[in-house]
Amino acid sequence: MDINKILSADILDILFDGRNKEYGAYDLRKTYSKRITYALVGTFVVCLLMLGGSIIANSSKKSKTDIVIAEVNLENIKDEKKPEPPPPPPPPKQEPPKVEITKFTPPKIVKDEEVKPDEEIKEVEKLEDTKIGTINQEGAKDEGVVAPPVEKGTGVVEAPKVEEDYDKVFTVVQIAAEFPGGLPAWSKYLERNLNRDLPVENGAPPGKYTVVVSFIVSKTGDISEVTADNDPGYGTKAEAIRVITKGPKWKPAVQNGRNVIYRHKQSITIQVSVD
Repeated sequence: MDINKILSADILDILFDGRNKEYGAYDLRKTYSKRITYALVGTFVVCLLMLGGSIIANSSKKSKTDIVIAEVNLENIKDEKKPEPPPPPPPPKQEPPKVEITKFTPPKIVKDEEVKPDEEIKEVEKLEDTKIGTINQEGAKDEGVVAPPVEKGTGVVEAPKVEEDYDKVFTVVQIAAEFPGGLPAWSKYLERNLNRDLPVENGAPPGKYTVVVSFIVSKTGDISEVTADNDPGYGTKAEAIRVITKGPKWKPAVQNGRNVIYRHKQSITIQVSVD
């Protein structure tokens, strides 16, 4: 290499001076920095493409909501029994009626003038109508033991009749109130009228949101006093109350063949999931 070119020449030119630069090693070392730069830029671009694809895929996922319906049975609420008043005091004891008593005088042989008036021997016929004792007493005739009258029964034991208050609010009945068409129609009504996207619109994460709703079904099937026992949030409580309140009449509950007022409990579950 020319001496004047040494100071301005590249280290590779000095190293490969007088050698076969077409062999390949010279070219590899000459373009090493450029290839490293291309590799880093390519790796960065690939990472950016993968990250962007992941973000687009996540944003394209939609939340899916399902509705689950279940009935809640109310326990039979028993009224507390009031303490019974104390029994009345026993009536005062009455003395039994006096019974006629004739003093029994044993036979004794004495002189007539020694016989006392109270020791006079009664005739046997008179003693049959009186009770014999050690003293003389006036009173009612002793009729002995009198058997009570025998009542003829019918042979049928009747159960005590309990009068039912059919104007109260029942929680346990023989036939519960029912949506017209039964449970399938009730499920279809809720699916058509509930705004199942409301929890997602209010920011609800995936999960189950159950609202227990209580309401009165009158004797004519009208719905009233719709309340929720809990509030899972995200607008589910208000939505459940709204749908039941605006619904049609129900079939009233039946007790002993009569339509009665019935309090019904219903749980509505909105399930939010991600596809």
